[in-house]
Formats: sequence, structure tokens, C-alpha cells
Amino acid sequence: MVRRTARLGAGALAGLLLASALVGCAAKGESPQDLAAPVAVTDAPTDSPADDVTGEPSPSVSAVALMGAAPSRSASPTPKPTKKPTRAAPKPLAVAKPPTETEAPPAPPPPPPPSCEPSYKGTQATRAEVKVALTNAAGRTYWPVSAPDIKIPLNLLKATAWQESGWQSNIYACDGGVGLMQVMPDTAAWMNQRFEKSYKIDAYQDNAYLGATYLAWTTKYIGDMYFESDFRLDPALCTAELNSCLLNAVIAAYNYGHGAVAQEGKPLAIPNPSYVRNVRALMTECVCLDY
Repeated sequence: MVRRTARLGAGALAGLLLASALVGCAAKGESPQDLAAPVAVTDAPTDSPADDVTGEPSPSVSAVALMGAAPSRSASPTPKPTKKPTRAAPKPLAVAKPPTETEAPPAPPPPPPPSCEPSYKGTQATRAEVKVALTNAAGRTYWPVSAPDIKIPLNLLKATAWQESGWQSNIYACDGGVGLMQVMPDTAAWMNQRFEKSYKIDAYQDNAYLGATYLAWTTKYIGDMYFESDFRLDPALCTAELNSCLLNAVIAAYNYGHGAVAQEGKPLAIPNPSYVRNVRALMTECVCLDY
């Protein structure tokens, strides 16, 4: 957007001549870019992702210890826009439509006691290996028949893996979560059945695919129910209200399960705002984005 302002000045010359001068200035600002909105139809269980195959080692320490601080930001002033940006996507429906998926993954187990410490098994993948696995998973098409435009943004996948495990591929949590994406065994079994795959939960490449598969499934599930099948996971579509966009809902569902976020006949809910804010911050500030 370009704003233009002008000022007109005039003065008398020898009481006879009149002159004017025009001085102009322009200020430029940036407007968020929108992704193309796909069109979805009702799905058959034949949708399945196409197979993909694929350094510095990272130590086996806690995920919290691996978290990076946000980079410093300059205090340079930014010009104020003359108009607020307009939403390019529908607001979530006040009451959810019936889900298009008749089967759903199992609900997550209750949280473990705070005193429980995670364990480690096998050899940990290097950061370079993890980066390749997450990149391959983000580049896949998980709904090739009904919603081929659904893609999991790489920064979302990297941020979620960092939030869940600190990119530790061989970590086993007390609640049963395994590996990079802290996938639950029951969820992995359901995803393999739904998408007709045989991913191994303890193999870091497959673990990345399983985590991305669940993000893709929740994108389709919640997008159909609340967002008129607009599946864009674009931060620019979000407002200050956490339940305003599909991206926040998908992040929340990854942590709390789809049933805590989307229920037929009820408003969209974000039961874990701290988790959502953490992942959203990591999508732009995580040190893992530079690995």
C-alpha cells in the first residue's frame, strides 16, 4: 500500500506574480500475502501420501534446554497503516458443521505426573538428518484426491518438533509420546490404518511423517467443520483472538487432540493457549529454523 500526502504553498512576487509549488512524499508498507485457497470434497479412505525417502550431532538433553531464545529486534519505528488489513478468509463458523470424516484418531492419554523423567533409546539422529526428515514430511501431499493443496508449512513442522522434543529423535516421554513429534502409539496405528501406510514410530523419518500426517488430518477435519473448507495455514489470517484462524486450531489439536478443539454443534475452542502461543513464536524465532 502506498500513501501519498501533498502540501500546496503560494507566495506573492512584487505584488503581481503568483507561484505555487507542489511537494510530494510517499510511504510504503507491506501487506500480508495470501496463499491460494483449495477446494475440498468429501473423502474416500483411499487418500494416502506418496512415499519419500531421504552434521552435527545434537546432545541428548531435555527439550527445554535445547530451546533457543528469540533473536533481538531493532527498535526502528514502522509507519502506521491508514487502513486495517482486511481478512481474506472466512471467520470460523459459530456452530460447527458435521465432520466429513466418520472415523477419528483416539484421544490423547492423561498427562503424566510432573516428577516423571523421559527416557532415551537407541541412537539420536543428527540435526542435519532431522532437518531432512522434516523437510521431506512438509513437502508431501497428504490428501491427493480430495484436498491436494493442503500442505504443512515447514516452519510449523520444525516449530512443533522443537516444542515437542527439542528435535530429539530417541526420546520417550512418560505419557507414551515417541520421538521427534512425540507421536502416541495408538495415534500412529490409527494413522497407518487411515492412510494405508506402515510407518514405524521409532524411526525418525517415519516419526516426522506421522506427525505431519496428523497435522494434515486435523487441517482437513477442522477446516471442513469451521472454515468452509478453506485450508490455509497462514498466520496472516489470524487475529488477536486465538480461535480466529485454522492455524491456531490445528496447533491446539496437535497437543490436546481434535476432540478438545472441534465438536459438532459447538464453537471452535482453544483449550491450550500457552502451547499455541509457544509454537506460533517458534515458527518465527526458533533457533531450529537456521539448522
